Amino acid sequence: MSRQKIMSKNIRPIAICIFYFQGKILATQGYDRVRKEKFYRPIGGGINFGETSRKALIREVKEELSTEITALKKMGTFENIFTYQGKKGHEIIFVYDAKFVDPKFYSKKKIIVSEEGTKSEAVWLKINDLSKKNILLYPVGLKELIKRNCKK
Repeated sequence: MSRQKIMSKNIRPIAICIFYFQGKILATQGYDRVRKEKFYRPIGGGINFGETSRKALIREVKEELSTEITALKKMGTFENIFTYQGKKGHEIIFVYDAKFVDPKFYSKKKIIVSEEGTKSEAVWLKINDLSKKNILLYPVGLKELIKRNCKK
């Protein structure tokens, strides 16, 4: 999801996906230069006008990972008011669980994410490590939702 699009005076609707596999979730790493803070966030992005959150997530995964997903199940919704790179943002986040159609994604340690001409990495994070190692996972409250809904 483009960080540039986040920073506006509008509330931005987005959809993110918790890909859960063998006690791990897939997340991209980000860095806030102002706070000097490394964090993680699941794959996903903006919902276009007239598009459902489900369709947006399918589209975003296809655009960012060049793959298909299936078995989407809504896990929850968050309102996220935050500061990133010193600027305020406000999102309504629809959180889904889904499965990759192509099973090779589950065996990769790192997955390349292509987003609007830039590339980053998504990595598998152990759910048990999220609290133990003080890993920042956004939005706030997502760790608890994952622990309630994903079996270890």
